[in-house]
Amino acid sequence: MNWTALLRSEVEEAYRAADALVAMVDDAKLDWKPETGSNWMTTAQLLEHITTACGGTCRGFVTGDWGLPDGSNLEEMAPEEMLPAAAALPAAASVAAAREALAADKELALQMVEQAADRMDEEIAAPWEPGAKPLGQQLLNMVSHLNNHKAQLFYYLKLQGEPVNTMHYYGLA
Repeated sequence: MNWTALLRSEVEEAYRAADALVAMVDDAKLDWKPETGSNWMTTAQLLEHITTACGGTCRGFVTGDWGLPDGSNLEEMAPEEMLPAAAALPAAASVAAAREALAADKELALQMVEQAADRMDEEIAAPWEPGAKPLGQQLLNMVSHLNNHKAQLFYYLKLQGEPVNTMHYYGLA
């Protein structure tokens, strides 16, 4: 299997499962977050992050457009600007809005995979870590990023008392 085929498959699976979990969220619980510990996102913030965890960063790797406001430069950003505290993160307005944004992010991720099909072995550095890796690996890492936050949502739902199980995690329920 080549990078492009692998990435298409991984994107499809990750987004299918993420959307199924997002659909299980109750709009009335968007402000929920774990009671113990610190720096937790609310469910609404987690949903918003899930909708930007993959496609937009794939666009950054493929095109160099990281979606920053005009005049912003990644090289000049302080670490807390790149990774702000949970309280400073944006939040989804509703489950419906999150699902719509997730679908758009999936389309963007798939477009970037297609656009980069002949460049997958090109060495590209992430702005947040030293050293370059093949573009295909960087894009796969972004699918993993989505999957990590999908797992976080799975446990948020469990902690909220929702009847989720392994089949839900993989989008098979």
